[in-house]
Amino acid sequence: MNAFLDMGGYAAFVWPTWGLSFAALAGLVVHAVLERRAAQTALRRLEEDEA
Repeated sequence: MNAFLDMGGYAAFVWPTWGLSFAALAGLVVHAVLERRAAQTALRRLEEDEA
């Protein structure tokens, strides 16, 4: 297991890259959720104004 985590001596490059990739994907998910909520709120307001 230690050999896997060491990544053949490249662990200092591999693991931070995985971390940054995960953080970027998590950020995109959070952004998408927030944008969807904002769009739903705007749609509700528009539908109420129209009625």
